[in-house]
Amino acid sequence: MQQKISVFWFRRDLRLIDNVGLFHALSSKFPVLPIFIFDKNILDKLDNKSDPRVEFIHLALSEIQSQLIPIGSSLQVFYSTPYEVFDILSENYSIDTVYTNHDYEPYAVERDIAIDAFLEDRGIKLLTFKDQVIFEKNEVIKDDGKPYTVFTPYSRKWKAKLTENDLKEYTTQLLMNHFLKQIEQPIPTLASMGFEKSGLLFPSKVVQTNIIRQYTENRNFPGLDNGTSKIGVHLRFGTISIRALAKTANQTNETFLNELIWRDFYQAILWHFPRVGKGKSFKLEYDRILWRNNEEEFKRWCEGTTGYPIVDAGMRELNATGFMHNRVRMIVASFLTKHLLIDWRWGEAYFAQKLLDFDLAANNGGWQWASGSGCDAAPYFRVFNPYLQTEKFDKSLSYIKKWVPEFQELTYPQPIVIHEVARKRVLLVYSEALKQG
Repeated sequence: MQQKISVFWFRRDLRLIDNVGLFHALSSKFPVLPIFIFDKNILDKLDNKSDPRVEFIHLALSEIQSQLIPIGSSLQVFYSTPYEVFDILSENYSIDTVYTNHDYEPYAVERDIAIDAFLEDRGIKLLTFKDQVIFEKNEVIKDDGKPYTVFTPYSRKWKAKLTENDLKEYTTQLLMNHFLKQIEQPIPTLASMGFEKSGLLFPSKVVQTNIIRQYTENRNFPGLDNGTSKIGVHLRFGTISIRALAKTANQTNETFLNELIWRDFYQAILWHFPRVGKGKSFKLEYDRILWRNNEEEFKRWCEGTTGYPIVDAGMRELNATGFMHNRVRMIVASFLTKHLLIDWRWGEAYFAQKLLDFDLAANNGGWQWASGSGCDAAPYFRVFNPYLQTEKFDKSLSYIKKWVPEFQELTYPQPIVIHEVARKRVLLVYSEALKQG
């Protein structure tokens, strides 16, 4: 008779320490088989075969593996679909329960419903837990039971609700001997899955406390090397604990904590209003806007050759590193949607391709905010002036000089559009669309 086991399914939680679902799996009465699935349903849609996010995941799995091998266990990593993997596992093992952590994106929700039904047919339980946010779903809602759609009152309720218990560590260190004993199972190589190394350097997962402490003063200045933590990719793939980071922020800097609350807020918006993750405006009337969608201008925006140095610096930083400073994300998004009148979905999709820390909820929330179509968005008549933004946040031009060294040369392109002309145009187009109906 086969030995009964539990399975822990790693997804957006690529760490052994302070992992809620893993803690519960290791606390069960059966040995735990840890698995990860390079999901073909996702990977096969990636055009870039040197996508650094696949490489980042691969490195994170290798780090986990290096911690499991010395204790006589191993990850099992698959390049397949979840359905095929659990079909194989259910034949090869006597599985009591599959443990994993919640994911709130539309594909993930549909996938988990299907896998739950598949496992139930085989007498296997699927248990999922909250791990990548502090509060989720209906945990922070209005007194009348409706979801918040404005950040400030949401954040007030979030902070009022917060207790030490919400930030506690789920200590797995003493449970490591509960992993299933097995010989090392090789992780598929990037090449075997059709990918290659990107050559990018990934930011450290160690957040310097002084960065958090000085975050309020420094966060808006892209020319500062240590103005922000660059921790987004680690939160995106769960190589660090959101609870540990929020605990530090709660003790150190409220502005930094607010950025973590924005993550929860956008995940809640995606959960309550799943249409935003499927290409719909949060404010549905904004879907009436007649975008210009000039492909040549979009290409110049992507390449960083618009003739607006702060915009071009941001796009070149993104293309070269997979990262863009948050202040500059707002500037380039406003420029695309307001100055060029190009559909925010085009920009959202480009960021989705390029950002190391791409997260559907936050990326969608940011783009809809910039275009005016989102919840709690800036009013449509607010149009960022790139020159004033530069004067305010890159006065010494250190950021621009780094990424657009030729900005004062004759070879640098003339502005793709005149700011004043673009502003008048977008106000007219938006007002025409929004006064309908």
